[in-house]
Amino acid sequence: MSDGEVSEPVTVAWRSQGPAPGPVPSSPPPAQVVFDREELRQLFNLYGRKVADGEWRDYALDFLKDRAVFSVYRRATEYPLYRVEKDPRLARRQGAYSVVTQGGLVLKRGHDLSKVLRVLDKPVRLVGG
Repeated sequence: MSDGEVSEPVTVAWRSQGPAPGPVPSSPPPAQVVFDREELRQLFNLYGRKVADGEWRDYALDFLKDRAVFSVYRRATEYPLYRVEKDPRLARRQGAYSVVTQGGLVLKRGHDLSKVLRVLDKPVRLVGG
């Protein structure tokens, strides 16, 4: 182009790839249940003490749509010894938190996580004779 010349405007055509977007959903999809920072602090404090005592060696966190689960293991290849579950659906009834054994027995259930975790933090006593 030389000085003084004006170029013609360029028209760009845009084609969509696929169907037009559908309507926006009226409500967001259900969120996952998670442990908050304070709950995780309590869980990991207990876990650290038990690891130091040699009782636990591994853990797993599962965040599902209906509950959050903190599982502890004696060995990584076993079933969990205990599961600490947070189920908000039970918050108004028995409490959102529960400690469940490997066999499915609920050891403790309640509204306060620190009180529920006490069932796992009891010291082992030697029964002598």
